[in-house]
Amino acid sequence: MNYMPGTASLIDDIDKKHLVLLRDGRTLIGFLRSIDQFANLVFHQTVERIHVGKKFGDIPRGIFIVRGENVVLLGEMDIDKLCDNVLQQVSIEEILEEQRLQQQAKQKTEKAKVTALKDRGLSIPKADNLDE
Repeated sequence: MNYMPGTASLIDDIDKKHLVLLRDGRTLIGFLRSIDQFANLVFHQTVERIHVGKKFGDIPRGIFIVRGENVVLLGEMDIDKLCDNVLQQVSIEEILEEQRLQQQAKQKTEKAKVTALKDRGLSIPKADNLDE
């Protein structure tokens, strides 16, 4: 295989199944159909995989365009290899409910941290104020 600089090295990966981790934490799985010089990606038969604990669920997304700057990780998946993982696939409704409960627990924990810091005379700047 010859070395190709930049996104040209992805040409051999077109029409193969890939997993993409996005900057916002979402995980997408689909067939890579197109790329450009900015690493923008087009996926076909895409699903968004949500993990909560030892459970996961797939939400069908169809054709999905990903802007290159949002890609954290891109990797080819071996569709012939059997999966020996300990994860349990559940329905979309169940995984979304699990995700909601996990986010509520995280918010509750963060609120308790902020309260504890305020009691000690400390404060954490809000994300909205960091840009100012």
